[in-house]
Formats: sequence, C-alpha cells, structure tokens
Amino acid sequence: MTTPQDPMVHLIDHPLVQHKLTLMRDKNASTTSFRTLLNELSMLMAYEVTRDMPMQDVEIETPLETMTARVIDGKKLALVSILRAGTGILDGFLSVVPGARVGHIGLYRDPATLKAVEYYFKMPKDMPERDVVVVDPMLATGHSAIAAIARIKALKPKSIKFVCLLTCPEGVKALREAHPDVSIFTAAIDRQLNSHGYILPGLGDAGDRIFGTQ
Repeated sequence: MTTPQDPMVHLIDHPLVQHKLTLMRDKNASTTSFRTLLNELSMLMAYEVTRDMPMQDVEIETPLETMTARVIDGKKLALVSILRAGTGILDGFLSVVPGARVGHIGLYRDPATLKAVEYYFKMPKDMPERDVVVVDPMLATGHSAIAAIARIKALKPKSIKFVCLLTCPEGVKALREAHPDVSIFTAAIDRQLNSHGYILPGLGDAGDRIFGTQ
C-alpha cells in the first residue's frame, strides 16, 4: 500500500513480509537464518514491486488448443544491486524474474562524512529500453541510494524504482527530495537514525549480518 503522506512511498505490509522481517531483526538470528529469511522476504516483495510490469500477448498451444496468453518480458527489466548488501535482495528478485538483466554499483559510506564513495559501476546494455529496480537492504541517510540513482539516471532508463527492507523518515525525505520521480518500496519505516547513521530500531548492519563479518 502507499503511505497516506506520499503515494510514491509504498509500504509492503503483507503479514508474511512483516513476520519474516521480525525474525530478521532478532539479534540472535544466525547468519544462515538471516540469509534465508532475506531471500524469502525479497521474493515476496518482488511480487509487489513488479505488479505493474508491462506484458505482451503471445500465442501458445495448451494440451487442448491454441490460445493467446500474456507474458512479461523479463529481459527489459534491469535489477541494480548496490554492493555489497544489495546482493541479498537481488537473489530473491532473480528467483521471481530470472530473465532480468543485472547491474552492480559499488559504494561505501565514508565513516567521517557518511557520504557515498563509488568504486565500481557496471550496467547492462540498452538502458534506455529498460525499467530499473535498484535494491539495497537499508535506506538510512539516503546518500548511497541518491548517488546510485543519479549515476543510473545518466543512462536514461525508462523508469527507476528503489527497493529496501528498512528505511526511516530521514532516508525517505532525502531520497524523495533528490529524486521525486523514483518510487520507494519498503517493508518498514522505522523511527529514526542514530548519530552514526544507523536506523533505529533497525536490524543492525545488513551487510555484516548477510556475510557474517564485523
């Protein structure tokens, strides 16, 4: 559903999504459990994010007769993962739309300024023909998402959506102000950021929890 304050912000509040997110938040969840839950939750979110994907008619033969039926063209969809944590969401989306093309953008957050610093950028060809879904587990300060979307916009894709597990009012505000044409899809809008730029109550550092690092 969209939030009452902004129709471009979509809160995916399906009971299964919320259940799995709660299990992921638990600090006692193992790395294996966290990864599995993230994959499952991402697949569930993918159904909502791709709800308005364009379709085309094709002719097929059922065991009984010929018919015209609708299919999506997954090859026109580009999933862009913000490294490194975006990989966890990417895998779930690819399970639902395996024909999608994949791009990667490497960004890290400068610990002093909290600004995003780019170190890698690789996108599919023919971006003006593609609808783009950018994935990253957390939308906190918004710096990484804003920088990634700005780089992608330079390639002039047909459309851009941003998908995250968690965000907060500060992150939503920053991204909406920088890119008002980009829809945000999230499973939760948490209370606030702390002084280190982490979401509260949040789930910790998603990348560390996915990969078992500190």
